[in-house]
Amino acid sequence: MINRILAVVMLSLLLVSGAVAAGQDTQSKLNPVKAQEARKYPQIVLYSVSWCPHCREAKEYLAKNNIPFSNRDVEQDAQAMTLLTGKYKSQSIPVIVFGTGPNEIVMHGFTPQVFQENLGKAQAMK
Repeated sequence: MINRILAVVMLSLLLVSGAVAAGQDTQSKLNPVKAQEARKYPQIVLYSVSWCPHCREAKEYLAKNNIPFSNRDVEQDAQAMTLLTGKYKSQSIPVIVFGTGPNEIVMHGFTPQVFQENLGKAQAMK
């Protein structure tokens, strides 16, 4: 009985270590061209919720234009909700924050034209 348990434990360890080793080879490499392209953008954080059509439009616009951003779903992330309502004084979404610290630009709502204007301002401050 003890031999069977020991054999099952050893087999499990071998399978797990093999799966971990196999997974290491499949990790993607950073594309240097995309990394260089991403450096021209300031940090962009989108505060959103999954069901909001304006949030979806903003996410699709950013993705379509290859603009790197972080999405913070305020229904799933309590800290994001605290920032949204406290620091950014907003009860509505989407809110898009360009940059960090004193150079931060906060955009309430989304339209491509206003987004591009704010992006240009943020890039000029970068």
